[in-house]
Amino acid sequence: MVKNLCILGSTGSIGTQTLDIVRAYPERYSVYAICANRSVDKLVEQALEFHPEVVCIADESLYDTLNSQLSTLNCKVWAGPDAIAELVTMPSIDIVVASMVGYAGLRPTIEAIKAGKTIALANKETLVVAGEIICELAQQYHTPILPVDSEHSAIFQSLVGEDRSEIEKILLTASGGPFRTFTLDQMRSVTADDALKHPNWEMGAKITIDSASMMNKGFEVMEAKWLFGVPVEKIQVLVHPQSIVHSAVQFSDGAIKAQLGAPDMHLPIQYALSFPERLASDFPRADLFALKNLTFEQPDLVRFPNLALAYEAMHRGGNIPCVLNAANEVVNLAFRQGRCGFLQMSDIIAETMNQADFIPKPTYEDYVATDTAARRIAEKMVNGK
Repeated sequence: MVKNLCILGSTGSIGTQTLDIVRAYPERYSVYAICANRSVDKLVEQALEFHPEVVCIADESLYDTLNSQLSTLNCKVWAGPDAIAELVTMPSIDIVVASMVGYAGLRPTIEAIKAGKTIALANKETLVVAGEIICELAQQYHTPILPVDSEHSAIFQSLVGEDRSEIEKILLTASGGPFRTFTLDQMRSVTADDALKHPNWEMGAKITIDSASMMNKGFEVMEAKWLFGVPVEKIQVLVHPQSIVHSAVQFSDGAIKAQLGAPDMHLPIQYALSFPERLASDFPRADLFALKNLTFEQPDLVRFPNLALAYEAMHRGGNIPCVLNAANEVVNLAFRQGRCGFLQMSDIIAETMNQADFIPKPTYEDYVATDTAARRIAEKMVNGK
């Protein structure tokens, strides 16, 4: 049976690679709906190739441009956050690929869960901001959440056939990013262009900067906590520069199961779409004979304080992870725009966490208010006010 996909963030790195899989398996997958933030031209190009039923743009000011360019195509054209939230609930959709960047992915993911759609989750901020609510809703509506991140896919694959109560430790690997060997003095002068030169992975700009600062790994620790139901104390980060071991699980008898592969996102995306099947592919293979070594290091929390801030946010709980995410989105963009230094990002995030009001048991409405307030605090500091 052909599965209808709704791809949120179709013009981004995960979205475009998801479309590669649709091209490879047209007998299995059909593109029912696509959605992008602002990339009109790329969205139009995708619509003309895949003929979805609905094409949606998040930025409402671009609706007329998108609609005019698709006037010859027999499809619905929608725009805005409310449209995205409605889009994911359409009855014909089987799988929602949640690959929007940042906090914007939270609301549509919640609506998709309530509609009983299978979620292929690439938007880690959804679980960072509101992991408890997401997990409760997924259980209430019996909605499967399948991880797309390479690390969480590796953990998921390692747990197939295993009793999760036997997990002793999750070993979450990190490449270390482009500044793994830099001193603090060297990192004070790095630019966004430097940070965007990831040694192993091709990703969008926001997540590449998060990888360079190791905030991305902090987010992934949070994501693993919620996805696999383990306390933070059982999640260990290992810096693995070769990016071949995507992550591993250590069990109570001492055995370790790991998933290895080339640093390519096609495989985890395809596994989320095809689970429990494995589909043959021509994706890049890891040549173990060509590898001289596989190394693992402890993360340096002094040079990369964002990872420590993520652990702090998890320990404090409540709405503090939401504060962390909001502040990080502000400084990440400011760094890319040249308005904030690389090391300054951590200082602003930490101070935003100190200034924000703490809510121990937040509702969805509390998360919305917290996100707005934390962005305001962080933006003031970026602007020197």
